[in-house]
Amino acid sequence: MLLSELFAIPGLRGRALRPMPAVEIDRVCDNSRVVKRGDLFVAVEGMVSDGHDYLFCAYESGCRAFVVQEEKILLPEDAFVYLAEDSREALALLSAKILGNPANRLTLIGITGTKGKTTTALMLTEILCRAGIRAGYIGSNGVRYADVSLPDTKNTTPGSAELQSYLSDMAAHGGNHAGREVSSQALYLKRVFGLTFPVTVFTNLAPDHIGGAEHPTFEHYKACKRSLFFDYGTETVVYNADDPHAPDMLPPGVPAVSVSMAGRGDYTASAVRFEKRDGYLGTGADCSLAGKDRSLSLRLPGRFNVSNALTAIAAAKALGVDEDVSLAALASVTVKGRFECVPLADDRYFVIDFAHNGLALRSVLAALKEYGPRRLICLFGSVGGRTRGRRRDLGDAAAEACDLAILTADDPDFEPPEEIIADILPSFEGSACAVVSIPDRREAIRWAAERSRPGDVVLLAGKGHEDYQLVRGKRLPFSEREILLSCKDLLSAAPVN
Repeated sequence: MLLSELFAIPGLRGRALRPMPAVEIDRVCDNSRVVKRGDLFVAVEGMVSDGHDYLFCAYESGCRAFVVQEEKILLPEDAFVYLAEDSREALALLSAKILGNPANRLTLIGITGTKGKTTTALMLTEILCRAGIRAGYIGSNGVRYADVSLPDTKNTTPGSAELQSYLSDMAAHGGNHAGREVSSQALYLKRVFGLTFPVTVFTNLAPDHIGGAEHPTFEHYKACKRSLFFDYGTETVVYNADDPHAPDMLPPGVPAVSVSMAGRGDYTASAVRFEKRDGYLGTGADCSLAGKDRSLSLRLPGRFNVSNALTAIAAAKALGVDEDVSLAALASVTVKGRFECVPLADDRYFVIDFAHNGLALRSVLAALKEYGPRRLICLFGSVGGRTRGRRRDLGDAAAEACDLAILTADDPDFEPPEEIIADILPSFEGSACAVVSIPDRREAIRWAAERSRPGDVVLLAGKGHEDYQLVRGKRLPFSEREILLSCKDLLSAAPVN
């Protein structure tokens, strides 16, 4: 695409610092490590590093066209430089333009909230596909559309250049709908700037992602979430009426559909049942779906998954899918790493979940207690180098709810697992919960399987869908599901004492 054509975008704010040459641009890029001749490099100030520090690296790689946000840039005279008022906005708009604005060929559904985004988005995608709609998914469990399945993305919502590439490929594969997790960081950092979400979903809101390189305050976090519903062209909002922050997420004059576990919504559930079968923990409920009385059955544990299911059904209805089609699709849905049961035996239950902070772990453990386990066992650690504040909360959650805690590594990176465990251990002083420390996570999982007994529920918390472990800066292959399945021969048939 000609450089002049690329920059002919309504709403692009800025000015060229040098005459615009008549050159072709092949790609818009914000990563100096992969930029090459024919690319347009957009310098973005990040939370950790600043793209302006890598302009000359991009130049040395052959790049001759640049977008910057700082005027005092002394690039050689043969480089074209555009000064943007906001280089993040420019990156989003230019990335879309060079790929033909792929989002215009898709119906985007944006799902945000502190918890439940991944499960709700994957449930919705499964419903749409079962209804014959060519739907894809983008979120923390990866990217899926047509026959394409990519591993988990670095961010819940990818950066705008990467995101536009996924949307373009999705549309090229015949996709027409995309269910997307939209994180608060994505809204804060304008990764979805310029997109339109006709249907938006609010799951819940609780204090999280506050401090450090994330949000300065809860109010800022909430305002970022709120912007999805007010600034991105929504035509229908599906929301959790049980959350006290829900009224703040409803723009005036926009149709809103309510979901409630307390009987005060358009889509409600009652008489929730907690079921055990074939190594799975499941749920059932009597539902009222926009006036239709129906029964819901899930192969996912937890009362909150009933709420997630109602939300997915309501969102699907907003897209024209009948509730009975949704119920049939949800009967067999499982979600990788989100309350995922790994069936090793019929008489005990192993669950993998991404819960990696105190709030999430408390919620998961409370849900598992409703199944009446003989023993509730939790295996967990905490990420190295950047989650010291979470460690005591994680330990307190396990100490209060569990019969046995197994402390181990999560993604230790450059911090010794033993030091992380030492930060968690004080939570168990005076607790009735027994605790053991096994720094090697693979060894810890095998230890848990070998010592499991009939009636136990064993939770592996923190890693969830991830298929790697971060150790000293390297992602090493690590699948908790595969490790668990290799432990079948270790299960003991000894009775519980």
